[in-house]
Formats: sequence, C-alpha cells, structure tokens
Amino acid sequence: MNTAIGINAPHRAQVAEKLSILLADEFVLYVKTLNAHWNVEGPDFHSKHLFFESQYKELSEIIDEVAERIRSLGHYAPGTLADYLKLTHFTEKSNEENNSLGFIHSLLGDHDELIIRMRATVDEFQEKYKDSGSADFVTGIMETHEKMAWMLRAHL
Repeated sequence: MNTAIGINAPHRAQVAEKLSILLADEFVLYVKTLNAHWNVEGPDFHSKHLFFESQYKELSEIIDEVAERIRSLGHYAPGTLADYLKLTHFTEKSNEENNSLGFIHSLLGDHDELIIRMRATVDEFQEKYKDSGSADFVTGIMETHEKMAWMLRAHL
C-alpha cells in the first residue's frame, strides 16, 4: 500500500535508512546498558544496578518508537542482531572495568556521540528531506539522550 504522507518516496527511503542506523545504535547502547546492569560490581552495586535498569528501560521505549517511526514511513525496521551490528556506529566492546565508573564512562561516551550524530540528522531531515515530523521525532529522542547523559555525568 502506498504511504501518501506528503514526503516523496525517495526521501522517505533515505529517512528510513537513517532511522534504521539510529535504531541499530539504540539497540547496541541498550545491550551495553543491560550489560552494565547485570555485571556492575562494587560497594555501590545496588544503587547502580537500579540506575542502569532505569536507563535500559528508557532505551527500550526509544527502540520501539524508532522502529514504529520507520514503519510509519512505509519501510520495514531492521530486527536482527546481524542487521544491528552491520548498521551501528558503536562497538559492543568496552575496555572499562565492571565497576560503576567504568560502565558510566563507556555509556556516557556513547550517549554523547549519539547526541552529536542526532543533532546533524535533525537538520538533514528538515532541510534535505523536508520531513519535519522525523526531524521533530529525532529532536525528542535527542533530548531524552541529553537527560540520560546528564544523569550519567552527574555520577562522575
């Protein structure tokens, strides 16, 4: 069925492709946050275990929203680990220790990198693809990541 929402098909395809990369980045960050939740060690274990849980739950909601945005543009969202690892900018690996500071440094770096990338994507969606809806959508996600990064940074 044709997705007639006022954005031409080539532009919708380009936006969906960029959103698929965002989805992959979100998913890898989600898994890394789950890893922190499961494997954090140290005297602050309980508080950081709960903190990382709140962050991975927030990322889970973002993942669902990004996939649904891709579908609303008339495209299929990637949904396999192989797809995500092919599309993501991130690495699964962390060179940090399994303590709260190690995980916080690693996750904060990923959030900051993602925020910078999303800021450029917002402009591209608006100016190049004339898709204000997706620009606004990514702006909202970016603001969520800014808050999550602030929360991580506040622990340092």
